[in-house]
Amino acid sequence: MEGAACAVGRLEPDGPWVGFAPTLDDGYALVIGVDERTGVRSDAGAGELLALAILYFEEALEPPPEELAATLGDIGSLVRHVAEHETDAARRRLLAEAVDAVDDGLAADVTITRIGRALGEGRDATAMIRGRVGELLAED
Repeated sequence: MEGAACAVGRLEPDGPWVGFAPTLDDGYALVIGVDERTGVRSDAGAGELLALAILYFEEALEPPPEELAATLGDIGSLVRHVAEHETDAARRRLLAEAVDAVDDGLAADVTITRIGRALGEGRDATAMIRGRVGELLAED
C-alpha cells in the first residue's frame, strides 16, 4: 500500500489540492486530489518535490484540507529524500544546506532561498507545479 498523501495547498480557493505521498519503491508521487480523495498520482522528480517544499514555506497556495495538511516533519522527510538520492556532488551540498534549514527551523525566507538554490536559480516553483498539475489533469 502506498503512503498517505500530504497536501501542500490548493491551486484555487475551492479547487483541487496538490501534495505528495511516499510510494512503494522508496520514491514520492505528486498527488492531486479533491477533499480526502486522491484523484491523480504521478511519479515526482526531484524538481517537483523541491518545488512543493518551497510552496509549503512560501504559503503561496490556498490552504490545504486541514486533515491532509503536510507538516514540517513531512517536508523535512521530502527534502532529505531528494538529498539522499542526489548524485551530483555540488547539488548534494546545496541540498544538505536545505535539509539543515528545514531541520533547524530557520526562517521561512532563508529556507526558501536554500531550497531554491538546490532547485536551480530562476526556476519558479509555483509555475512548475501549476504546469505539471495542468498536464496531469488534462491526461486524466
